[in-house]
Amino acid sequence: MASCGAACDQSHCQRPDDSGVAEEDVPARFSASRDSDPSKAAGDGDLARCNKCGEEPKAGTHRVLNGMCAACFRSYLFGKFKLAVTTNAMISPTDKILVAFSGGPGSRVALQFVHEMQKKSLESWDASKSQSLPVFSVGVAFVDESICSVIPSPEIDRIFEHIKLIVSSLVPGHKDLHIAPIEDVCSMGSNDGTTRLNKLLNSVTDATGKEDFLDHLCMLSLQKIALDNGYTKLVIGSCSSTIARHVISATVKGQGYSLPADVQYVDARWEVPVVLPLRDCITDELSLLCQLDGLETLQLSERPSSSNSINSLVSSFISRLQDDNPARERTIVRTAEKLKPFGFNKFVENKYHEFIPSRLRCKFQNTNNGESDLTEIFCTFCKSPLNESELHDTHGKSHTLVDAFTAACCHSCSFQILPKESESLQHFLSFLPRSMTRKVADSTLREMIDDCLLVDDADGGRT
Repeated sequence: MASCGAACDQSHCQRPDDSGVAEEDVPARFSASRDSDPSKAAGDGDLARCNKCGEEPKAGTHRVLNGMCAACFRSYLFGKFKLAVTTNAMISPTDKILVAFSGGPGSRVALQFVHEMQKKSLESWDASKSQSLPVFSVGVAFVDESICSVIPSPEIDRIFEHIKLIVSSLVPGHKDLHIAPIEDVCSMGSNDGTTRLNKLLNSVTDATGKEDFLDHLCMLSLQKIALDNGYTKLVIGSCSSTIARHVISATVKGQGYSLPADVQYVDARWEVPVVLPLRDCITDELSLLCQLDGLETLQLSERPSSSNSINSLVSSFISRLQDDNPARERTIVRTAEKLKPFGFNKFVENKYHEFIPSRLRCKFQNTNNGESDLTEIFCTFCKSPLNESELHDTHGKSHTLVDAFTAACCHSCSFQILPKESESLQHFLSFLPRSMTRKVADSTLREMIDDCLLVDDADGGRT
């Protein structure tokens, strides 16, 4: 999954907010909705009974969505979140959770719901006599992509301060905030990250490839934050709206083999497993909840992107489908989830297995069942599992580091990201993040050593 922490909130994942909610007296870049009137967003009835609780709304209030009152609508969304977390064993008492925050409604709701779960766990821990069951800790990560957009420095500082206020308001439970510029993942130890990133982006001429490459760098930044600070899970605010767009775009890009890996609740192919607790929600629902609860979101400047990229075209296409039928996004995701998942789409049993209720232990796969993700070989860029054809192409082609990189890419990334000329390719590879080059270099070195050993054995046999 080349997905990153801002997956649900990128420019090609957003649909225009047609709720009609007035946002007067709200700063242009901070769309807090605490002053808006949720009744205008409903538009589907006045003083009728709630379809869920059956109570009549108070004077001046209206139904919110599908005939539900505001309280039932919020309970409905939190129920989806909690069901995804519990049935897929996403969070355990011993976990250290990192929430990827991009400022959009998906990541904002994910942060709020994780905080509420932690708050309830702390209350239970305080009320417990033994206090033997630990409470998971939470951190927040924000990847600064301002280098890819035109934002004045004072505005960037104001955004950072606003993020700090949002995180500090989530009490009880201390939450560390990590803000990392995306160019840091390309740095080699000095202040050369910006130069190296710009040279990488300038080498990618395909608009779709550049967008996907930025998404992957964003995920690498989140993984680096998680690894450096000892986090055990990475929570992403991707929802059905994001995944539906990815399903169509991945199909167009020829990534059908790896598609099942990207639509599951759990993605453990990364060193720090990624979980998607909002997978069953859509962007309109999450935006409406932010309006009802006054959850502030950040409207960041969009990345420079081409309207002719596959991602942009697919986003426009899905938006038109969604306008005709609001169930389109969910239908696409439900269709894709029927595909058989990979072994790494389940957590492997580990040391906190004993804290999980027995009814949920089936969600952990046995490490000896032969389905370990170690059997899969992943693309260097998008982390997609390579299919048989791509694996066949890797045999006998990794004698040099350049050959190894070319062979370790899926066909889609090789076509959209890698430069075609040999000299340009070598130039491009020299600026890649060390975390990417180290793995390929190590595997190439092992193959060269194995080849040397085979030659030595053959010579020894002849003598």
